[in-house]
Amino acid sequence: MRRHEVTDQGHGRPPEAALMMIGAFARLSRLSAKALRRYDELGLLKPVLVDLVNGYRYYDPAQARTARLVAWLRRIGMPLARITEVIALDDGAAAAAIRGYWAQVEAETAARRDLAAFLIDQLSTEEAMTQVGTLGIRYAARTETGAVRETNQDAAYAGARLLAVADGFGAGGAGASTAAIEALKPVARGAVPAAELLNLLHDAAEQAARAVRDALAGSDGSGTPDESGTTLTALMWTGAQLGLVHIGDSRAYLLRGGELLRITHDHSLVQSMIDDGSLTEEEAVVSHPQRALLLRALSGSGPAGSGPDLDVRDARPGDRYLLCSDGLSAVVAGTDLARVLAGADGPGTAVRGLLGLAAEAGAPDNVACAVADVVAL
Repeated sequence: MRRHEVTDQGHGRPPEAALMMIGAFARLSRLSAKALRRYDELGLLKPVLVDLVNGYRYYDPAQARTARLVAWLRRIGMPLARITEVIALDDGAAAAAIRGYWAQVEAETAARRDLAAFLIDQLSTEEAMTQVGTLGIRYAARTETGAVRETNQDAAYAGARLLAVADGFGAGGAGASTAAIEALKPVARGAVPAAELLNLLHDAAEQAARAVRDALAGSDGSGTPDESGTTLTALMWTGAQLGLVHIGDSRAYLLRGGELLRITHDHSLVQSMIDDGSLTEEEAVVSHPQRALLLRALSGSGPAGSGPDLDVRDARPGDRYLLCSDGLSAVVAGTDLARVLAGADGPGTAVRGLLGLAAEAGAPDNVACAVADVVAL
């Protein structure tokens, strides 16, 4: 009888007498034979031996722990590619990877919860949103290269219907950040009913992703398209509400009633470590070597990771919004951001003051910021 050794478990293959056929191994691992065959097909758990004549699978009893781990990871919804990475790690690293994954799930669930609440609110009332023209925005935006970088890959824009910042990276980063924002301008049209705002945001996110792909596909820089990309954080003004599109680690803040609130969640490795408790905010700011590693961004192959977060916010007179790249938020404390925003007499003054804070901190990166005030007309 011919048999083929499929895997080497790394601890030395046990004698064939110690191997278990799939039925016995299924009982040991408390999984069905069907599930084990599926894990084999997916490359998640290969048998040690496969009989080439009859196709029987043979397993090492030590694989039962991995089999159960795969089952539990699938139950919590972890993607197959990520499960493959986790089961290859030692216990400590695997635990950290699972914590990071679940922190990301919770962050994405929170964003979906906000959207669900918005939809419920819109569908539960018969009153259509017709309030248009009672509120407006005043705005300003600016970007600077900083004191260290030779080129500027950040982009910023402020207009009557759109506020946006994008932070490019890689050889094609400058083109990617510009393309993302330019793609939003025609989508940010006039006032729309609240029920249509989510559709508008979805269209905007797709347009930006497509524009970045096209821009990077046409670039001939030294980096490949997949190595380049951009963050994007944008607010689209519809007349009485603000729609948010966000991906990456650029940020949006709201100053309301003297309190500064961060209204975006960074899509970065460091943020996932903060979320799962393995890193503090202070440790992340001071010295973490992977501060800039993004889990989600717009790239040459489309959105890396999940797509952009979408949200809808009610506007109030007196609100002041700040959008900025990490060239500002990574080097200036939130208390200082709040102080300058609260003390500025208008968006232009606020932007100049914020860029001044980045310069005082050494401006080690490109800096982009946009500020908008909600005002009664």
